[in-house]
Amino acid sequence: MTATARPPVTCIGETMAALVPEPAAPLEGSDRLGVRIAGAESNVAVYLADHGIPARWVSSLGDDPFGRRIRGEVAASGVDVSGVRTDPHRPTGLLVKDPGPDGTRVHYYRRGSAASALTPELLEDEAVRTAGLIHLSGITPALSASCHELVAALLEPPADERPCPVSFDVNHRPALWPEGTAATVLLGFARRADITFVGLDEAQALWGEHLADAAAVRELLPGPRVLVVKDGGRAATAFDGDRVHTVPAPRVGVVEPVGAGDAFAAGYLAGLLRGEDTVRALRLGHLTAGAALRVTGDHGPLPDRDRLAALLDAEAAEWAAGTDGR
Repeated sequence: MTATARPPVTCIGETMAALVPEPAAPLEGSDRLGVRIAGAESNVAVYLADHGIPARWVSSLGDDPFGRRIRGEVAASGVDVSGVRTDPHRPTGLLVKDPGPDGTRVHYYRRGSAASALTPELLEDEAVRTAGLIHLSGITPALSASCHELVAALLEPPADERPCPVSFDVNHRPALWPEGTAATVLLGFARRADITFVGLDEAQALWGEHLADAAAVRELLPGPRVLVVKDGGRAATAFDGDRVHTVPAPRVGVVEPVGAGDAFAAGYLAGLLRGEDTVRALRLGHLTAGAALRVTGDHGPLPDRDRLAALLDAEAAEWAAGTDGR
């Protein structure tokens, strides 16, 4: 099936306006703030489009300048935004970054946002009904009771009764959850998805330090047909049925880690949808994450198609020669 004939990947979730000190410095002493956009699911959609995979982003935005800017920027990246609603009564969500010597803190202003009012009624939208794959993250169910119900409605049917596969990135954001609630909710959703992404450190923080490696996470999450466990900048392991593949991450100069997990998920899904084997899909995930790690925003430019193919082949040659540290 060609990329143009393939049903699109539909990514559902909130995207916010992001105010960022320029140049990067503590917020308290900054005189200038740049306006960017930030959203895990729209990040995935944009990187999928970069890889030539038809992608939709479905959400709700306020009838305000931030909402119009977000819609325009995502659309300009080649993503179908026809399923994005405009809410005349609720604002677009906002975050403000506060860079510091110990890392960047993020202040969220998203309570009561347009996206937080999404409900399971969204499943009747054509942009969702005609998807070839739906991608969600653990951010969405933390936004409101109705958003939790939306994710539950997508994941509760058994996999063989769903109209299309569902991909779920755990993407735990502790600040969004009432204390003691995230672990149980995210575990249930992660177990029911067709494809689940989770970081090893994230799994340990949620479900226990005894999860010493990717194999232990797989024992906890036997349900997904595909489970991808990311071990920071070291490696990623994919469990695909009974097959297990681990691919080390290439060395990358890190400017800012924000958005790298979304980029990895998009790269892996792009490889999967293009018919690549699991190892090459993992490599494509790493290479896509590298684009995000090299920039201060959520989205960095990919190498052109020929260069990307050459990098994938070079990675394959290193793997075969045993020179990649394994």
